[in-house]
Amino acid sequence: MKHLTILVPEGENNLSSIVGAYKIFTRANQFWKENGRKELFRIELAGVSKNVDFYGGLFTVNPHTHISAIAKTNLIIIPSLNHNYQKAVKGNKSLIDWVEKQYREGAEIASICTGAFMLASSGLLDGRSCSTHWSAAENFRAMFPKVNLEPDKLITDENGIYTNGGAYSFLNLIIYLIEKFYDRQTAIFCSKVFQIEMDRQSQSSFIIFKGQKLHGDEMVKKAQAYIETNLGEKISVERLSSKFLVGRRNFDRRFIKATGNTPLEYSQRVKIESAKKTFENTRKTINEVMYDVGYSDVKAFREVFRKITGMSPLEYRARYNKEAMSQYS
Repeated sequence: MKHLTILVPEGENNLSSIVGAYKIFTRANQFWKENGRKELFRIELAGVSKNVDFYGGLFTVNPHTHISAIAKTNLIIIPSLNHNYQKAVKGNKSLIDWVEKQYREGAEIASICTGAFMLASSGLLDGRSCSTHWSAAENFRAMFPKVNLEPDKLITDENGIYTNGGAYSFLNLIIYLIEKFYDRQTAIFCSKVFQIEMDRQSQSSFIIFKGQKLHGDEMVKKAQAYIETNLGEKISVERLSSKFLVGRRNFDRRFIKATGNTPLEYSQRVKIESAKKTFENTRKTINEVMYDVGYSDVKAFREVFRKITGMSPLEYRARYNKEAMSQYS
């Protein structure tokens, strides 16, 4: 029998990702038993304290065991952390060291949402792909510049390390892991019992782009402000770089270093975020919204919109603005 460790970190963290992982894996085990097979995993919640309080003591988790009692495990799940990432990482140093040691000895690791901060602190994500909650992306990049953060992705899978996007999207990761370790049939069963959509690959449609401002490059901040206040313009990067008296190559390099996006990508994200808000709150047509954010080519607008959100403008409006859609029904 394999061993699954669900960590219970110290501090005010996220209870749902601990309970959800435990319930779904337990149900997968039960499904195997009902179909004449032995349970695949022995599941244990482990930490460094006998009990950990959540939500001001409203709930308490009593881990099965201390991490020191687990000599070897096959799969570790790191739940979502609170939003004081520095404090959460500092307060869980012994767990982080244990995770790193177990990975070196053959364990696989899955981090849920902001649990990626704990995983990245081990150094195991350096040079590898990772996802986390889109709202934490800027802080993550600042703390872990060696990690290839891909916040548009819902799940990453690389060398026995799995990460996922934010909040309740952890349910999609758990179903992914059920299929990986059990089989497709068990994953389908669990997805139906817990009513979780299978095979979702992106959290793009949920991202609210607020601009990446946690950097110290004042020139880039001015360029960002110019892009954001001139939504209707088709901004030339050459013209933008000359406006700030910086060569094009140097301008691109500084912009990417500061924001994680090229100037063109940043401009596209700003424009599409504005378009999304308009689709959510008005009855404007796709053409009207397109012109408002500086596009004159419908095909180009649709392609960029889909690249950033994972869906077409029409699909986005249908999902988030029922009133606007009713006028066409």
